[in-house]
Amino acid sequence: MAAWSPSVGIGSCCLNNGITRTWKFPSARLFTGRKNKIKLGSETLMFTRKRFMGDLVTSALQSYQFSKICASKTSIELREALSSRRAEADDLKKVTSYSFRTKAGALVKVKVEKKREKYSILVYVSSLELSGDDKSRLVMVWGVYRSDSSCFLPLDFENSSQDSQTHTTETTFVKSSLSELMLGLEFDGKESPFYLSFHLKLVSGRDPDGQEMLTHRDTDFCIPVGFTAGHPLPLGLSSGPDDDSWNFSFFSRSSTNVVLCLYDDSTTDKPALELDLDPYVNRTGDVWHASVDNTWDFVRYGYRCKETAHSKEDVDVEGEPIVLDPYATVVGKSVSQKYLGSLSKSPSFDWGEDVSPNIPLEKLLVYRLNVKGFTQHRSSKLPSNVAGTFSGVAEKVSHLKTLGTNAVLLEPIFSFSEQKGPYFPFHFFSPMDIYGPSNSLESAVNSMKVMVKKLHSEGIEVLLEVVFTHTADSGALRGIDDSSYYYKGRANDLDSKSYLNCNYPVVQQLVLESLRYWVTEFHVDGFCFINASSLLRGVHGEQLSRPPLVEAIAFDPLLAETKLIADCWDPLEMMPKEVRFPHWKRWAELNTRYCRNVRNFLRGRGVLSDLATRICGSGDVFTDGRGPAFSFNYISRNSGLSLVDLVSFSGPELASELSWNCGEEGATNKSAVLQRRLKQIRNFLFIQYISLGVPVLNMGDECGISTRGSPLLESRKPFDWNLLASAFGTQITQFISFMTSVRARRSDVFQRRDFLKPENIVWYANDQTTPKWEDPASKFLALEIKSESEEEETASLAEPNEPKSNDLFIGFNASDHPESVVLPSLPDGSKWRRLVDTALPFPGFFSVEGETVVAEEPLQQLVVYEMKPYSCTLFETINTTA
Repeated sequence: MAAWSPSVGIGSCCLNNGITRTWKFPSARLFTGRKNKIKLGSETLMFTRKRFMGDLVTSALQSYQFSKICASKTSIELREALSSRRAEADDLKKVTSYSFRTKAGALVKVKVEKKREKYSILVYVSSLELSGDDKSRLVMVWGVYRSDSSCFLPLDFENSSQDSQTHTTETTFVKSSLSELMLGLEFDGKESPFYLSFHLKLVSGRDPDGQEMLTHRDTDFCIPVGFTAGHPLPLGLSSGPDDDSWNFSFFSRSSTNVVLCLYDDSTTDKPALELDLDPYVNRTGDVWHASVDNTWDFVRYGYRCKETAHSKEDVDVEGEPIVLDPYATVVGKSVSQKYLGSLSKSPSFDWGEDVSPNIPLEKLLVYRLNVKGFTQHRSSKLPSNVAGTFSGVAEKVSHLKTLGTNAVLLEPIFSFSEQKGPYFPFHFFSPMDIYGPSNSLESAVNSMKVMVKKLHSEGIEVLLEVVFTHTADSGALRGIDDSSYYYKGRANDLDSKSYLNCNYPVVQQLVLESLRYWVTEFHVDGFCFINASSLLRGVHGEQLSRPPLVEAIAFDPLLAETKLIADCWDPLEMMPKEVRFPHWKRWAELNTRYCRNVRNFLRGRGVLSDLATRICGSGDVFTDGRGPAFSFNYISRNSGLSLVDLVSFSGPELASELSWNCGEEGATNKSAVLQRRLKQIRNFLFIQYISLGVPVLNMGDECGISTRGSPLLESRKPFDWNLLASAFGTQITQFISFMTSVRARRSDVFQRRDFLKPENIVWYANDQTTPKWEDPASKFLALEIKSESEEEETASLAEPNEPKSNDLFIGFNASDHPESVVLPSLPDGSKWRRLVDTALPFPGFFSVEGETVVAEEPLQQLVVYEMKPYSCTLFETINTTA
């Protein structure tokens, strides 16, 4: 029987599966009219000009298979043909090959050739013997589809053999000169992309209905036309080698079908084109992939996933939600505020000579802030398009410098749920668009890079709070592969809270790629991992002593120079958790014990041993090969009470805050209460900055921002820049600046990588006796820190060029009565000078030069100093003979 090669067209009437008017293509060509015959031995090829969708096309069909079949050509003709084909090969010809095997072992090869504006498809079948009767033949039963592999698109041309019900066409193979069966089809390039799907049918005189032949996987053969199989790596969107195509790669193990949805208009929610990816051609392992020429005018993309759980049901794939590519680095909103991946590269940015300050851990002075809240208030006096953005943070760098800050810790900036807040992200590779000057992702990306570059130039590092343990309830990774990304079917209590299965390999890879991206693309200096205790859970919710993700982060080469901080505060339960966190000498920790013990001491409830441990660097936590620099010490944070509220509210509902209202709840006009509160605020800051470790100051504490006693995260108010000029804001800001200068000057004591030597510390009660460490009634503690010798400083890795220092004496009085403190005796020529007394009025309660203290009586050898109730003091020796 003759074999014919149609030039098939798919008209606009077929485009009823989510295809917009953009895809109303010209009618395609099937030849009609007079018949043409080419005699090849005993075979006659017949092709006919036909009418398709009412349009007559008169151009001649020149299919690739003709040069293969015409064996009777002369050598000159063949050379001319070869020369012509080489010219055609240079004329933007592209060939993609696919290989299959049938269940019976026959080999099926398919070549898709793009030449100019057409696609030629050649199908070869070898290792298949036809029966000897003259009615034996091999037939290909084929159709085309896009968005749904179970529904072929109608071709609707006259006098065709297409089945009106199934929209399939039967085409017979011919025997080639290479003793293999073959046929060819040709399609107009404007009608791509689509899939050609077919199965084979072996017909003989004994079996006129034919024997169906499928792939070895018992499925139809599927060939992408107008796009290619693409590559499984890297995950996400990437460009082709010549930037002439986009490669899509998407993980989903449990999906039986994945549909690539492409949009040509950012103002519509309806995809312009949907491609139901073939599980054989477009899937490698658990990764679905495809490559599409970037000559199409697509601007956004997403995916529909049909999971195995629905495989036995008649589920409309189009009814599945369109999900965002987890690895998309450029995202945008649709008209319905749905986030989709953008088909564009990240805009270029000139980093110039940007270099990370690379500040050692022990020298960090951290300021935690919320990007929006920091400059959102009108008192920031910034333009409306700058206030509340990354650009706003860059504009206020002078305030950070005034405080002595050399590192900012930004609350989560990943794209997050606006309903639940920044601690509930839905994407891990893009900053939140509202932090850009124009509320777009592109402006947020550029604005953040400008901010980082500006802060680096001022010697300030940028640390990010990151949340990888849970996501927003909707969107995010839901609907992609819940059994892999979440605890679905493993730990129901965790799955119901949208906890990510962090130590599952595919999630671990996602987290690592995200961290690397922020370091390489945005020059971020470190990360603080919120809810870090959840990083220790195994794939079934069990606790792990050596979690793979935590270890992988510790040893990742691209993260080798970044700061890694574990914060065990849980946004879901609004409480910190205490765990023994594995660290490999790389992980620092936000010190919850520090916060609790200092709060307890200053409200008169703690024991002296706890305070002493925290001041000296929390050796009970960090003597395991790390040191005090791995302790990030905080008093208040963005959740819970602010610093001013810690000394103003202590109702029963705030018992977990360990606060004390200093004698009256809430706002008051009583002078004694206000003075006591002011002293307590000074005490908190004093202890924080003289403690070994890294102090973390929370945004707004320097100017007294209050939530009126609410510990809720959503109750936090924007930074009011007017408060900096108030009496409170002025003195507290100056005090913090002074304390940071003391830390820098006495780095041998306060900025250490190792712990103080026991022989250099002497602890005192008020009468120079040994403190009653575990007595809750004891509320006074003092310590003398003796300066180290030159050899000891070298051994302790202190900076050799730092000035040699003198002894220090530090006192803490949390009682409601004064304490007479006997200062340690000094050799002749040395005296004590007071640098800080938090009970004195401003501006005299701290001094750079200090005030020398002497004995009340000329013949008295010892110096007695009276410490007022609720106060702290700092003394330093000076050499009076110099």
